[in-house]
Amino acid sequence: MTKNKSNIWHWRDCVITWNSKGSRDSSNPAIVLIHGFGACKEHWRHNQSVLGNLRICYAIDLIGFGDSSQPKARLIGDKPQPGDFPYGFDAWGSQVADFCNEVVKQPVILIGNSIGGVIALRASQLLKDKCCGVVLIDCAQRTMDDKRLKEQTQWMKWLRPFLKVFVRQPWLSSTLFRNAANRTVIRRVLMQAYPSQANIDQHLIELLHSPSKRKGAKEAFRGFINIFDDHLAPELMKELQTPVDMIWGEKDPWEPIEEAQKWLRAFKCIRSLEIIPGAGHCPHDEAPEHVNPVLVRLIQQAT
Repeated sequence: MTKNKSNIWHWRDCVITWNSKGSRDSSNPAIVLIHGFGACKEHWRHNQSVLGNLRICYAIDLIGFGDSSQPKARLIGDKPQPGDFPYGFDAWGSQVADFCNEVVKQPVILIGNSIGGVIALRASQLLKDKCCGVVLIDCAQRTMDDKRLKEQTQWMKWLRPFLKVFVRQPWLSSTLFRNAANRTVIRRVLMQAYPSQANIDQHLIELLHSPSKRKGAKEAFRGFINIFDDHLAPELMKELQTPVDMIWGEKDPWEPIEEAQKWLRAFKCIRSLEIIPGAGHCPHDEAPEHVNPVLVRLIQQAT
């Protein structure tokens, strides 16, 4: 697998990797792409160059993923230790906001897929008027969050306290990680996430598998699976002044499109919802020929 050379930014004792396409133009907002869980900046392989033709377009590896640092997880209730990291939406949101302030150094449009959407919303709060718009692509709805417990079955409500104790244990999270971090499982998950099966190629499998071979990968996994009480997209959008547009795969197996349609009706900040026929959880990679024109139009409208 050949990857483009990454740039390095040092943040809170972590190494953050990023790249960019296009030319700087201070008269227009820059674009910042934020990937989802288990992905990386290269997951925008079919989008970044197209968007870079409009204006400079950055893609960043979140801490724990891609080529960025993978520090030890600090869970809620843990005593802080040197070099650890509180995996969650406040920390990732701060990472993105600080990246925009220290590296991009101009107003931005944030585009996020899955948990990257929640991170984009949190970063937009921190950036305030420096963020000109947010585009959510199949934003994570986080159905397992404590604040959504009332929506779970009675069995899950009973089981949940035990589940939260178990997944804190390093031996269990390491076992779960070992079972998940292989090419066969990754391909199987992609077959669910990409219902049309389009663009599931060896390059995609390798760019998702490669970070899992690094020493700290299991800590990033442990940190993520222990996020039980954190920001939800609807809460972030209640008072958000930044305009939000949504793109959704019609057949997303994990984030029901009906919830996105509720958001469209409920929140004043949301301007539009574009449904991508036949696509799943990552329509930007599965169906870039349909998503890229929508992104181009939304970005042009924002300036």
